Amino acid sequence: MSLSPALILLFNHTLTNAQENDARESLGVSKIITPPADIQQLWSQVPPDTDDLAGHLAPLFVWLNSVARTGDFVLVQGEFGASCLAVKESFRLGLIPVYSTTRREAFEEHLPGGRVEIRHVFSHVRFRRYEP
Repeated sequence: MSLSPALILLFNHTLTNAQENDARESLGVSKIITPPADIQQLWSQVPPDTDDLAGHLAPLFVWLNSVARTGDFVLVQGEFGASCLAVKESFRLGLIPVYSTTRREAFEEHLPGGRVEIRHVFSHVRFRRYEP
């Protein structure tokens, strides 16, 4: 059994190679754990009209508790309220919640008819710990 921490994903995207490499190098993770499809769906499709966000996320937190070990990292990025609850639950479980910081470059192209097209390119910079 590995003593290195795992990185558990509560994230709406696929990790880039840069993010995966950085997790292994800077966080020292040996394993990356993705949620099963039903749990990912709960995280990715938070209903905007619910008053019971904690109730919606309860199965996710049961899963998180079942796979996590104290000292594991949790990449928490998603719907704002769900992310706040997930960070709080991560701290309660003795986990280390982190998020990916990015550098954004904007490219602007002036098109015929006075239209402007703007494209944004995001590049992973590092993982930052949420503060308690």
